[in-house]
Amino acid sequence: MKKGCRFGTHRVIEPKGALPQPALKIDNTMEIYDNEILIDVKTLNVDSASFTQIKEQAGGDIEKIKAIMTAIVEERGKHQNPVTGSGGMLIGTVKAVGEALEGKTDLAVGDKIATLVSLSLTPLRIDEILDVRIDIDQVDIKGQAILFESGIYAKLPEDIPENLALSVLDVAGAPAQTRKYVKKGDTVLVIGGAGKSGMLCLYEAKKQAGPEGKVICLAHSEKSVQKVRDANLADEILIADATQPVAVYNEISRITHGGMTDVTINCVNIPNTEMTSILATKDDGLIYFFSMATSFTKAALGAEGVGMDTTMIIGNGYTRGHAEVALNIMRESRELREIYTKLYA
Repeated sequence: MKKGCRFGTHRVIEPKGALPQPALKIDNTMEIYDNEILIDVKTLNVDSASFTQIKEQAGGDIEKIKAIMTAIVEERGKHQNPVTGSGGMLIGTVKAVGEALEGKTDLAVGDKIATLVSLSLTPLRIDEILDVRIDIDQVDIKGQAILFESGIYAKLPEDIPENLALSVLDVAGAPAQTRKYVKKGDTVLVIGGAGKSGMLCLYEAKKQAGPEGKVICLAHSEKSVQKVRDANLADEILIADATQPVAVYNEISRITHGGMTDVTINCVNIPNTEMTSILATKDDGLIYFFSMATSFTKAALGAEGVGMDTTMIIGNGYTRGHAEVALNIMRESRELREIYTKLYA
């Protein structure tokens, strides 16, 4: 077997010297290097911002969605949306393990896993797209993928159905980061709180803030927020357009009696919500931009423009133990598990 770089740079075609994620094109031939894991792919879970853009480009047409996704992989060797720059993740079965990883990994041929690194850096080959579940951003394929030595993964649990685990693990970073940043007594705003990542964040925020805290869900429609009410995930629910910062600012000021929020978590899949997050947060508060639709230029310059000294965290989808944090929510909350099973499994 050929020797590979821990970070996968041996797969980069263009530009040379780049890492696989920012690279324009990577090698997606499926002959593995000595430190790679070959996966027979079952399902791709495309990230929300990317899939929303692809659906809009395709006008909702399934065959056009298939064609766009296939073209991305053929051009780049990975599923990295050229508009959003983001990818998603996958589930599949281990087909082969490189000889250099023997004794260094707990994976064996036949293990079912979810990759916890982005499709935007994962060598991927699509042989056939079998099904597109347009409402939950999942695509079943025949194909294969490569996991680099540095790549993180989770073995699929036996007590949670595969598609449910895939949906939850896709956004596992959001509730885990919420656990890290929310403290007892905090006032927390989750923008996009009725979405897949948002509901997990609401649950974890209420858990961490406790009865002394206040958790606010911002959602775009009355219909979308009913499940939040049913599961009692928020202390306050605000129906508003997250692209209208001043209007949201006024409502958050009213709800918090001018105190604003200690922590704001942005989970939306549309652009132009940066200033809403900034204005809703108190001057020394914290904003976690989980959304891959975020423009960090707009966030940085926008905060400067309104004189806000907030701490802004890039939406790193990984934090230690994030897979277990997300899966444990499905084990702890019967209401949320029922909602996610109905919507995503």
